[in-house]
Amino acid sequence: MKKIMLLGSGELGKEVIISAQRLGCEVVAVDRYDNAPGMQVADKYEVINMLNHQELKNCIQKHKPDLIVPEIEAIRTEVLLEVEQEGQTVIPTARAANLTMNRDRIRDLAKSIGLPTAKYQYAENITDFTKAIEEIGIPCVVKPVMSSSGKGQSTVNSASEIKEAWNYAIEGARGDRIRVIIEEFINFDYEITLLTVKQKNGPTVFCPPIGHYQERGDYQYSWQPQEMDKDAIIKAQDIARKITNELGGKGIFGVEFFIKDNNVIFSELSPRPHDTGMVTMKTQRLSEFDLHVRAFLELPITQNMIDDNFSEGASHVILAETEGNVHSYEGIEEALLNENIDVRIFGKLTTRKHRRMAVVLSPSLEEAKEAAKKIKVIIK
Repeated sequence: MKKIMLLGSGELGKEVIISAQRLGCEVVAVDRYDNAPGMQVADKYEVINMLNHQELKNCIQKHKPDLIVPEIEAIRTEVLLEVEQEGQTVIPTARAANLTMNRDRIRDLAKSIGLPTAKYQYAENITDFTKAIEEIGIPCVVKPVMSSSGKGQSTVNSASEIKEAWNYAIEGARGDRIRVIIEEFINFDYEITLLTVKQKNGPTVFCPPIGHYQERGDYQYSWQPQEMDKDAIIKAQDIARKITNELGGKGIFGVEFFIKDNNVIFSELSPRPHDTGMVTMKTQRLSEFDLHVRAFLELPITQNMIDDNFSEGASHVILAETEGNVHSYEGIEEALLNENIDVRIFGKLTTRKHRRMAVVLSPSLEEAKEAAKKIKVIIK
């Protein structure tokens, strides 16, 4: 039996834990707050500050896991580099975790291997930030180099919004790095996540492309497959294969692209299951979570396992409207009168405005949207 330490225990981590336990693994769930979704199903759990070097190192030394699986960005990744040098296995690798936790490092890597990206600059103070926006041009997109779920991300549409965008980015940043990335605004036709499964003993395989819609930099709904020109799919797969080969290791990667006139532009990459990929719980026999676990356990995965059992589907998030403690969920019975609808409640006990609390799964986007409208989070 493999012992897995999952660093980050949100809704995606919860599904990874369930998939790992089905294959006989023991899982230690780690997060910064008690009773996180993943902790509710894990064999053991720890509440620590994962950005604290010594706390994280002590936790790893205490449990001595066979595999360390990062699930969020807010981790002191230098510790992962250290423990890997000492013989621990980090998924996909400590280097991949370190690079992808920081938007500047993964963007610089993409540039160094010749991937097409939007124009971009970095800034560490308001003066350089203003200058960078002048050079990139308005509109432009601003993000902290380290954040999650769209926190701190905004679009600058006029010079009057520059200071507000800077403050918002710094407030939304995770960790202790005061740095933002300013990107050229791409007026894309659509954007996709290409779930890319890298194996140690087999070929890289791909899930059908996932289309998604975002607000405040955070996904609201996704659908699979996104219709694409065959040449564009091949380009996206080639780029995803190239950058995941550069990062190495084993596991699933969520590689994000902008598509404009069949031009494929690299955007971001996550070395783990992706929130837009929750749709695969409906569309694929092996969800993105199952595929991630199979890959890092070095169990067989073929392209046919994905393609032969695929059906169209969509996901739509349920968001909290206000801050408080969760009392109940209203409208679930009505939503489930549609026999095509599934609902997954994540188990978060507290809310804040726009916090993701549940997801609706459906064969069609319209059905998912209709069901999502019916479900409300009731707070105490």
